[in-house]
Amino acid sequence: QLQASGGGSVQAGGSLRLSCLDSGRAFMSYGMGWFRQAPGEDRDVVAAISWSGSQTYYADFVKGRFTISRDNAKNTVYLQMNSLKPEDTAVYYCARRKDCAGFGCSDAYGPGAKFGPWGWGTLVTVSS
Repeated sequence: QLQASGGGSVQAGGSLRLSCLDSGRAFMSYGMGWFRQAPGEDRDVVAAISWSGSQTYYADFVKGRFTISRDNAKNTVYLQMNSLKPEDTAVYYCARRKDCAGFGCSDAYGPGAKFGPWGWGTLVTVSS
């Protein structure tokens, strides 16, 4: 139900915009998140956005460089990635928040937040 796209190969300092189409129901009721997994490492949260788009969360390692947004009319969440670094190389996944919905969620991401299921990711490769 989740299809991430927009990955590719760029040089350090470059930009990419990832998109994630959610074909499931009630997209506008759920928070969304972007995660990434580099080879041999655990999957980490990158950014998250609340169901309304009014709240966002960013991991420290992307603050000031990445921007998450959503278009509820298109059932799509985006991740604009600027000033890319080689350490940003990873497979990027999007996922729907599943521990709460709508006004039942008090934030975009926090302790206890759960996301899933995981669809196909998109590979981002940043060369130095």
